[in-house]
Amino acid sequence: MLPLKDKRITAEVCVHHLHFTSDDYDRLGNKIKCNPAIKSPNNKTALWEALLDDRLDVIATDHAPHTWAEKDEPYEKAHAGLPLVQHSLALMLYYVQQGKISIEKVVEKMSHNVATCFEIKDRGFIREGYMADLVLVDMNEGFTVSKENILYKCGWSPLEGFKMPASITHTFINGHLAFSNNIFDESLRGERLLFDRD
Repeated sequence: MLPLKDKRITAEVCVHHLHFTSDDYDRLGNKIKCNPAIKSPNNKTALWEALLDDRLDVIATDHAPHTWAEKDEPYEKAHAGLPLVQHSLALMLYYVQQGKISIEKVVEKMSHNVATCFEIKDRGFIREGYMADLVLVDMNEGFTVSKENILYKCGWSPLEGFKMPASITHTFINGHLAFSNNIFDESLRGERLLFDRD
């Protein structure tokens, strides 16, 4: 297997394809309509195998926060896509708790490999001189996804009712504490990404 930096073709998997299967359509319907579609449990098993043996390089979200009006249409007309950026790390920490994946592998697939794959300058790792884009997680403070704690402006999630084992308590962007215990500080904004490409 080639190191990621030497690959000419890379691949990602989205968190919803690692979590849901076609068995969930009866319960969730349009809430999990996306492209590519969520498929059978066998497909989910194969994606996990490919993630863990490094055929899949990155865990992504394909975050698509459609309004409920856009999703609440007949299936053929409903918009495809799910809001997932708020819950993606917490969901992967659920699988860490289940023993499915190590926390080191989650960091690799959701941070290190993203920076490496896209040659993002000075990000994706905790290193001297790098931008401090960090999250602090309370591994002992779980929560259940509900309308009351959803931060998406669309106001819904396909994960409503799901118990997460850990909570993100703080988020730093460029070293600025942008989120702390459910309070946002938007006094400073993010910066344009720079790339190390030739």
